[in-house]
Amino acid sequence: MSAVASPSDTPRPGRGVHGVAEVGFAGAGPAPLRHLYQRDPMRVLFPAQPAAEPPLAALVTTSGGLVGGDRIDVAVSVDDGAAAVVAAQAAEKVYRSRGADCRIDIRLQAAAGTWLEWLPQETILFDRARLRRRVCIGLATGARVLAGEFLVLGRIASGERMTRGLVREAWEVRRNGDLAWADALHVEDDLPAVLDHPAGFGGARAVACAVYAADDAGARQPLARQLLADLPAGVRAGATVVNGVLVVRWLADRGDAVRTAFAAFWAGFRAEVAGLAATLPRLWHV
Repeated sequence: MSAVASPSDTPRPGRGVHGVAEVGFAGAGPAPLRHLYQRDPMRVLFPAQPAAEPPLAALVTTSGGLVGGDRIDVAVSVDDGAAAVVAAQAAEKVYRSRGADCRIDIRLQAAAGTWLEWLPQETILFDRARLRRRVCIGLATGARVLAGEFLVLGRIASGERMTRGLVREAWEVRRNGDLAWADALHVEDDLPAVLDHPAGFGGARAVACAVYAADDAGARQPLARQLLADLPAGVRAGATVVNGVLVVRWLADRGDAVRTAFAAFWAGFRAEVAGLAATLPRLWHV
């Protein structure tokens, strides 16, 4: 196992920070971690898990939020039959930008016979924030990956809605190196024109997505729709399968409503598919 922690970088004016978190898991047993690298403002913590649960890596952004020009790179890999959960410790904030984009690049790699969960919390975008986020999943035959992302467009609890800025969230799933599914949400400048349109978000300001990539993904659509049958008031959701990838989406006007629906689905899905506890890590509920 390698473990490296670099000192804080002092960014040049206008350039932002470049945080990195790399985590690799291999096999089971008391020491499944094989690789760890972290650079400010990213930190990786390893809270204790119940004995029957996979090891948990919790990602922390120590800067308290991201601004234009900041870049975050996260790479997670599991191999040798390993199982792991990688989760955000808390909601992420992306503050107003004077013009530069904030970039988040997430790469998940799962070898044959592995189970990997990428469990987000909310990313809250302030008005005039600019975010480009990309999630790339690579898996081998026999691997199973359950990954999600969650956006709140504005400080809804404070009455602020995101009206200007950039939101780009792109997904890519590759199976044995071949592209299986790609998707991108891109909204820029006059956001209400899209977010309020009936053919767009229909007024929603919170959106979440969960992707299940595995050999049995196509067979899990009935389960997904069953878990979406009892949604909180004001939440819309749907599940579909594209080229062997199960995609589930939620929309609502409030982030807390999406959070409740997202958590209920995630807990139920992991229990049925992986035989794990129908719960989320404790840090997700703090």
